[in-house]
Amino acid sequence: MNKNIQEKIVYIFFILGILLIVCFGVIQLKMLQNIENVSQNQLEVINQINVQKSQIKFIIIISVVAYTIISLLIGFFVTKALVSPMKKLIQNAEKIASGENIEFEKVQKNSSGVKDLTNAFTIMTTELKQKFNEVNRQKRQIETILLHMTDGIIAFDMDGEIIHINPAAKQLLNITDRENNFEKIFKKLKIDINLEKIIYLENWTSSEQRKNIGEKYVNILFAPFQDENDRPIGVIAVIQDITEHVKLDNMRKEFVADVSHELKTPITSIMGYADTLLEGEYDKDTQNKFLGVIAAEARRMAQLVTDLLTLSRYDNKKIKQEETEFDLGDLVKKCQEKLKFEIEKKNHNMECFVTASVPPIQADKYGIERVVLNILSNAIKYTPQNGSIKVYVGFVYNDAYIKVIDNGIGIPEKDLGRIFERFYRVDKARTREMGGTGLGLSIAKEILDQNKGSIDIKSEVGKGTEVVIRLPAKK
Repeated sequence: MNKNIQEKIVYIFFILGILLIVCFGVIQLKMLQNIENVSQNQLEVINQINVQKSQIKFIIIISVVAYTIISLLIGFFVTKALVSPMKKLIQNAEKIASGENIEFEKVQKNSSGVKDLTNAFTIMTTELKQKFNEVNRQKRQIETILLHMTDGIIAFDMDGEIIHINPAAKQLLNITDRENNFEKIFKKLKIDINLEKIIYLENWTSSEQRKNIGEKYVNILFAPFQDENDRPIGVIAVIQDITEHVKLDNMRKEFVADVSHELKTPITSIMGYADTLLEGEYDKDTQNKFLGVIAAEARRMAQLVTDLLTLSRYDNKKIKQEETEFDLGDLVKKCQEKLKFEIEKKNHNMECFVTASVPPIQADKYGIERVVLNILSNAIKYTPQNGSIKVYVGFVYNDAYIKVIDNGIGIPEKDLGRIFERFYRVDKARTREMGGTGLGLSIAKEILDQNKGSIDIKSEVGKGTEVVIRLPAKK
């Protein structure tokens, strides 16, 4: 590049100079020719003119040679003073554009002929490099955020082609490589949405859709995005996984329905028996029988309200837990003693074994006692007459455990995943007949969670149930 520019400059100077010299020589020769034509009869004058012609030709040749040398020198100095620094500046600019680091002090030293231009260009390139690096940094940050977002993001251009899509969107909508535009993606999901309406009629159309995809529920929000001149250039779709929210909402609705049903049943019994007593005269035995039913239903309703309040306090962390140090084996034996009447009533064989030296437990003793009583009561309730219940207290790794094994009626496998839900019962009629509220296991799990413990249940219909409670032992 340097050589080409130098040659062009030399050629321009050389051609201009030659043209001027030739024109000047031609004019002089023309003038002499005219003089020669006027003075043809004067021999002496003709000789002088011939001499002058020879001198002019010699001067033209000397001038051409001299001008050629001057043109070469001028081309060399112009190239050194201007073209070479400009070339180096362009090379440095290309290096900066490609991300290569350069030494600006060296740039200034090599371009001393255009120092002011070099300084200005240096400042400009430095700022451009900083802006370029900042843009790249922001781009990487945005790409990283989109890559690791749990919400799906899809950007479409005005033609509906995908500009960007993150992994979460592909997973939530089950998008394949063949579904590469707006129409194909949402047509497969059977979502009635139009790209033009979103862009041009945003304020008059619904831009939010809820869709069930397999076992997942997703919420899709559409919004147009614009350029610096506020002109629409595409649409962004944000996909949120709302499966848990939907499940919680369904559980809330089911919970309200269950509470209403559980309260309605005893209230109906109380009102029925009370109205019967008021309508007629009955003997003492009948009155006592009716009053007994009313009292039992009232106690059941009171127990239900008490359990609901207990759960509410645990949910809102309003129950003040008093952590104390206690022996887990002694606690289990005391709980067994409290249930002695129920055990003898059904003629159960309940045995308690402490299988290892269990370190003391640091937890809410009242809460853990309530959990143990609930588990033992369930084992007694759902184990037939003359059944067997074995309780083991031990220590493994850093956890103390209580294992309760019975040979009762068992729990179907399909119900095991829901037994800790509030008001969930495997056999609602039988549970209600036995006086249960359906909240015992829910309360037990809440207590253990807040004491950093856990509860696991294994069961098989007709063969019995195994319940394992774990609590961290004090180190």
